[in-house]
Order: sequence, then structure tokens, then C-alpha cells
Amino acid sequence: MYLNRGLLALALTTVSVPAAQAAETVSVLHCGKLFDSRTGTMLDARSIVVRDGKIDEVLPGKAEVKDAAVVDLSGRTCLPGWTDLHVHITDQSNPKSYEEEFRLDDVDFGFRSVHYAEKTLQAGFTSVRDLGGEVAPHLRDAISQKLVRGPRIFAAGKSIATTGGHADPTNGYNSELSHLIGPPGPTEGVVNSVEDARQAVRQRYKDRSDVIKITATGGVLSVAKSGDAPQFTVDEVKSIVEAAKDYGFKVAAHAHGTEGMKRAVEAGVTSIEHGTYMTDEIMGMMKEKGTWYVPTIYAGRFVADKAKTPGYFPEVVRVKAERIGALIQQTAGKAYKAGVKIGFGTDMGVGPHGDNAREFIYLVEAGMPPAEALKAATISAAEVLGVEDQGVIEPGKRADIIALPADPVADIKAVMTVDFVMKDGEIYRQDGRPVMN
Repeated sequence: MYLNRGLLALALTTVSVPAAQAAETVSVLHCGKLFDSRTGTMLDARSIVVRDGKIDEVLPGKAEVKDAAVVDLSGRTCLPGWTDLHVHITDQSNPKSYEEEFRLDDVDFGFRSVHYAEKTLQAGFTSVRDLGGEVAPHLRDAISQKLVRGPRIFAAGKSIATTGGHADPTNGYNSELSHLIGPPGPTEGVVNSVEDARQAVRQRYKDRSDVIKITATGGVLSVAKSGDAPQFTVDEVKSIVEAAKDYGFKVAAHAHGTEGMKRAVEAGVTSIEHGTYMTDEIMGMMKEKGTWYVPTIYAGRFVADKAKTPGYFPEVVRVKAERIGALIQQTAGKAYKAGVKIGFGTDMGVGPHGDNAREFIYLVEAGMPPAEALKAATISAAEVLGVEDQGVIEPGKRADIIALPADPVADIKAVMTVDFVMKDGEIYRQDGRPVMN
């Protein structure tokens, strides 16, 4: 009987996992400081006892724990592993991005995503919410099976759009190709009615998505003229939100323009992504409804900068990037001052994966205190996701723990120096170097 070598390697890798798990021992992390994400305060020395991938105890000082493997982080600041609420883990912007959509297959993007996932984890991000990409659910499963290394992924799969809207996969195709392919429908995440909208959510459920992403307005990087026009009717958005609730989905809404943003908030989405032209009225609505805001300042600054590089973007995209990108940081500052709840997200994949932590610096520049910016990527991010087992270092939570050689509350630039990463009790980075498990 012939057995494909690739399948054999996969089988051998899979069966080895339980043995590795069974060999786990209790460990204790001696932290010089510990960030309490519930209160946003920095605590003095603590010892974190980790057992079977969970935090078992948090003890004062440098506690001795019998038969525990000691990890000395006494000269470092420990924090809960960070969550980036807006990434595209299978893509990364480059001057050839638009032509690559025609030349490359999903498997090519899949291999790239393995590299991007590793870089993201090494930067201290133990969880990400991937908001648009058909490869991401498969990468999620490979990571959870420990076939590849990366952050825990909450995947949206294909974003839901309208015909010609941001995330219509056929934008920019010539008429002959468009005719051959035919118009995309709800299965491909493109809707034009309340019924379509409901079907699209159900398809995402069938595709094993974890969250629903809609493009409530035009976008910057799509090959379409408008970056901010509303792209769903109120009833269509309500239909998506209602169907999502039936399946236990949260709904994230990409939105730059005012009217589309307003419709999304009225319909009850969980979060607004980007929010460039957010008004005082919308901020008030978001506070009233408890809607989260994920600014993605990094992406805005990145595209505004690349708009200055001739040929980096098609002209229809360059104009939008120049106009919209530079405004997001200012909006984020206004929203924070107004009391809108803010979650941490970068839209990484627009910029280079692994540089995610720079968003902290941009949030602080916008007016957020460092402790609040850190909360946005820990306990607040967990609330956006709707999970209770991460985002804080407490007994019973996942042992997602990172460490830095300096105090990021005192100097936010320290976020760029992560030198220890633990996810689910397993060490992936130590002493500034990747650990090969």
C-alpha cells in the first residue's frame, strides 16, 4: 500500500503532540514587575505558577515552588500576552500585491502566512483576530494542532461586502474576466439584499469562521473609487447582525465614512474598525450602545506614507491612501477623550507582520496613557472577542505571558523589545531568541 510522504509526516507530527503535552512540568516565572491589566497598574515582584497550560497561582515576591522549573524573569516586566484585534495574517502589502492576486494560489499565501504567524507570535502577540482571508481558518487549525507556530487565531474567513464594495473579490477585473467568472454572491461574501446578507452569515458558519467581518463603507486598498461611501442598507446590516447572533458570532465593521458607520452602530455591530470620519454624534452612539472602536493607526500611517512612493499603489488607491490614512490617529485621540471604548488593532498585513507593537506608541501619541493602551491589547481585547480565559494574569486563565526588559508604563517604546513569550504554558521566545519546541 502506497502512503503519501506528506500525509505520513503530518500523521507523525500529529501523534507526537499528546506525548509532548504529557511531559509538561509545573513551572514558575519569577517576574521583576507584573502588569495588572484589570486595574492598569504595575505591581512589584510576583511569581507566576503555570500548570498544564494554565496559570495556577500568582504569588508575591520570588516564591519557591517545589518541583517547579524556574524561569528567571526577575529583571523584566511581565504582562499578559497581547491580542491584535485586526490583522490579515495571510497577506502583506508590497508593490506587487495587486498582480499577485492573479499569479499566486491560496497555497502560496498559506506558506507565507506560516512565516507571518511566527513573526507575530515572537513580537508578543499570543492571539489575533484575522478580519478577512480564506486561508486564515486553515492556519488557525494548523496552529491549534501545533503543526506550525503562531498566535491563537480568531478568523473571520471571507469578509462580507456588497457588489463593487470593499471586499468584492472581483474589483478591478476587466470585463472579459468578470464575464467568465460571473458575479460573486453570498457564498463568496457579496450581498445585495436582506436575504443575501443572512445567507452570507450562514455560509461563514459553514466555513467555520469565528467572527463576522463586514465592509460597511468603501475602503482604501480596494480597486474602487470611494473609500468612505456607505455600502449596505440599514436593513442589510441588521440582517447580518441578527443572523450572527443566532450563531453566536460577534460582528466587526470596517468603516471609514460617517453614514456607513452610523448604520453599522445602529444595527448593533460589536466593533468599528478604522473609523476615520467618526463624528461626535457617532461617538455618542457608540458609548450608548457599548460599541468598541479599533483604530488601526498603524495602517493609516503606513498607507499615507506609501502613497508618496510612485507606483506602490494603483492611482485609484493612492488618492484614497493619501487622503484617508493620515486622519486615523487624530480620530483615535478624539474617541479616547470622548470615552469611546478602544480595543487594540493594527490592520497588519497592510504593514509588515511582527511590527504590531508599534501601534502602542501611536496610541500613546494620540493621547492614551500607556497603561490604557496596554489594557486595549489585553483585557479589553478579550472582551471584544467575548472570551474570559485570557487578557489577564490570574489563576485559571491561559498561561499567555510575555516579558520585556523595561517598564512599558514608564516608557511605551519598551513594547518593541519583547524577549520572552509563553503561550498556553509553552515557551516560544526566551532571552530574546526563538525557542524551537
